Amino acid sequence: MSRLPLQNVLPNVSSLVYGCMGLGGGWNNNAICADDIKQAHQVIDTALDNQINYFDHADIYTFGKAETVFGQVLKQHTALRDKLYLQTKCGIRFEDNKGPKRYDLSSAWINHSVEKSLTELHTDYIDVLLLHRPDPLMQVTEIAETFHQLKAAGKVRFLGVSNMQQHQMNALQRVLDEPLVVNQIEMSLQKHAWVDETVYAGNQDGKDINFTAGTIEYCNQHHIQLQAWGSLCQGIYTGNASSTPSAAVKQTSQLVARLAADYSVSPEAILLSWLMLHPSQIQPVIGTTNLERIKACAQVANVSLSREHWYALYVSAKGQELP
Repeated sequence: MSRLPLQNVLPNVSSLVYGCMGLGGGWNNNAICADDIKQAHQVIDTALDNQINYFDHADIYTFGKAETVFGQVLKQHTALRDKLYLQTKCGIRFEDNKGPKRYDLSSAWINHSVEKSLTELHTDYIDVLLLHRPDPLMQVTEIAETFHQLKAAGKVRFLGVSNMQQHQMNALQRVLDEPLVVNQIEMSLQKHAWVDETVYAGNQDGKDINFTAGTIEYCNQHHIQLQAWGSLCQGIYTGNASSTPSAAVKQTSQLVARLAADYSVSPEAILLSWLMLHPSQIQPVIGTTNLERIKACAQVANVSLSREHWYALYVSAKGQELP
């Protein structure tokens, strides 16, 4: 497997990321309990046992409880911190007495979020801080200065973004002293507009594709690690969907199952392999709290799809022949 761009700054970082959004007992106001901390510990151990050492957080996940339970595990088992990399995100604010749900990449809010994440995670530093969503009011020079101060203080090692297109990244990169290292965006077999943007270039049938042209290429050119959130498609192709599947989903699910049998791996590994075969060296984020599914995802190390199977999955998920 090719070297990930992120491995240039974080040696030995895993090819999969464990997304911690499901930790903490759910999106509710319930207090965390011993079972929530136990679940976090089991997830961390299972991930590490399966060579997944990169953990993705956000200050808002389960209203902050995801970082809290993860931090409780690190507090109880301090030796774990040196075995893993921590990434967290900031910039989304929920509705409160000051305003509606909004994005905030001001210096004050970034500093507030970082301090809170450091406290909750029981760590002295964050390996990678991501700006969670583009803020229309963001001042790129203010962000750059804030990151410079956080890095100088040893609180944040590297900066990345999430859900940004190439022009937003370029505007930010022009005022930063060092490169952005990550862009985390929704990429999967189901959400494949990032592939369609390439396939339908100059084709009238692609006029409604909702993906900014050139974003993938910009990340490749500047060695920005592409991370794929939603990589398992919420289980719609692996038998974990909650809704009635469409004809295309049924067809694709059958194809995924057949390929899993042919390659002697899990269906989850097939979905992840589809992403990872792309030359952009995509790093999928998996968010399941099911320990067996974490192990199933790790089987991706044992498979490399053929070109024909990659296209078969893509066409099946699209539900129509390519132009």
